[in-house]
Amino acid sequence: MRKNLKAKAYIYPLPVLIVGTYDENGTPDAMNAAWGTVCDTTQVSICLSATHKTVKNLLKTKAFTVAIADAENVIPADFVGVVSANSVPDKITKAGWHVSKSEFVNAPVIEDLPLVLECKLVSYNNETEICVGEVVNVSADERILDKNGKIDLTKFKPICYDCDTHGYYTLGEKVGQAFSDGLKLK
Repeated sequence: MRKNLKAKAYIYPLPVLIVGTYDENGTPDAMNAAWGTVCDTTQVSICLSATHKTVKNLLKTKAFTVAIADAENVIPADFVGVVSANSVPDKITKAGWHVSKSEFVNAPVIEDLPLVLECKLVSYNNETEICVGEVVNVSADERILDKNGKIDLTKFKPICYDCDTHGYYTLGEKVGQAFSDGLKLK
């Protein structure tokens, strides 16, 4: 039996995205954003309210990073989501994270997070609050790569957000092979 849950945007999983920017003084900033996705082979789309310091920063610098939070970083990832850089400008330091400057864009790479997409701003729509970025580089910590240099989710343990219960959950167990398993039904 099925139950109707009303009209809600239940898309699972929602990755926990940490958007990094530099402010006008070169201070690194980061915020937690769960409403994001791939929108082209080298583009990401994230819904970001214009009131965020991060949005003001990326509109000035035309660049940002998108890190995928992992199980080791649940507490600091949540912290940068519940504290605003408008009132706590050094929240990356308070989160205990370390940053380096991206080689490709004017944005910080959070070294503590194992996967970081380095993006140039393509567009930001003030009405829809949709930010689109062109991924110019992906930086991965070698500890999450397999012997062939591919991302291994069992090593990575990215977290996702449940918008219904407000919980964080890990991903990682492989249950099938895309573009292969379905061929068994041909």
